[in-house]
Amino acid sequence: MLSQTILDCVSGWLAANLTPDAFEWFRLQLLQIAREDDERHLGKALGWAPRKLGKAEMQLCAADLAQAVLLRPGFDSSGWRVDQTARVAFILAAFRGDERQFANLLDRLADTAEINELIALYAGFALYPAQCMIEPRAREATRSAMRPVFEAMAHRNPYPVAHFDDPAWNQMIVKTFFLDSPLWPVQGLEQRANPELARILVDLAHERWAAGRPVSLELWRCVGRHADSKGVAALQRVLEVGSENEKLAVALSLLHPCVDADTGALGRVRSLCEAQGLFVRAASWTWRRLAES
Repeated sequence: MLSQTILDCVSGWLAANLTPDAFEWFRLQLLQIAREDDERHLGKALGWAPRKLGKAEMQLCAADLAQAVLLRPGFDSSGWRVDQTARVAFILAAFRGDERQFANLLDRLADTAEINELIALYAGFALYPAQCMIEPRAREATRSAMRPVFEAMAHRNPYPVAHFDDPAWNQMIVKTFFLDSPLWPVQGLEQRANPELARILVDLAHERWAAGRPVSLELWRCVGRHADSKGVAALQRVLEVGSENEKLAVALSLLHPCVDADTGALGRVRSLCEAQGLFVRAASWTWRRLAES
């Protein structure tokens, strides 16, 4: 069973990151959760994890990371702590083969969790069984007004790109800008970019311009290749009156064009970028570097 294989993998990571005494406590909790159909023990283990195991950042070797990606493509444990990893393991251990029951368990846990438990629960979504059944709860995470909770689902998490439909995906991306959350840690941006999202973000840019507010450089990443006439006009405006970094963001969004990108209005935007030497300069930039500059 894949869920047991994933649990064994996570337990192995913890064995390499905990003292023998701490790992023994973890192991005993795991056994009890797996053997007893009693959510109270699961709740206690989730609550005690930071005090018993500490909050040190997980250290995974290259082999561990490769194993994780084989189990769940795109898995990224960057920033995971030992208590968070243990909490994910405890939740995995509570799966008893019934996907509906597991989805209902996640709902109950999320409804009663304190913020750090909630962050751990959502960060582990890509590792859980019942991937389709837990999708409504994943969407609920992206509606959170608490930025750390939102980012537990949106950042470095392969679950949304694999399971969200376009409306849910677009809502998550737009929410990053309202929460002033960076976009670069979101997986699958180019893969899931779409014309409707581009239209929504161009409207958002116009709203912020009208209010005299800055527009995130990362917004243009989701506009460039799917810009309609209004989007093209917005890109041209940036190239004409924007800052150097704003112009670089437009160029970076078009740096690797699709087949038809050199025709029509979008082709004219590319010509403006080329005339200003922006593609040459943008080639040495990443979205993370640009967002943090």
